[in-house]
Amino acid sequence: MAKKGKGNRIQVILECTEHKESGQAGTSRYITTKNRKNTPERMEIKKYNPILKKMTVHKEIK
Repeated sequence: MAKKGKGNRIQVILECTEHKESGQAGTSRYITTKNRKNTPERMEIKKYNPILKKMTVHKEIK
C-alpha cells in the first residue's frame, strides 16, 4: 500500500525580476514544480518574458 502524507513535489510560482524593476504594466509568471528535498531553497531560472521580449531571471515567490 502507498505511503500517505505530504509529497516531496510541490508547485511553485516564478516571477520575473527585471519586469518588476522596469515599472511596466503586467507581470511575467510561470508555474512549475520542484522537489522539496532536492531544492529546499528558492528557485532561480532564466525564462522568456513575452512583455520585454527577452530571456530574464525568474525567481520563486511565495
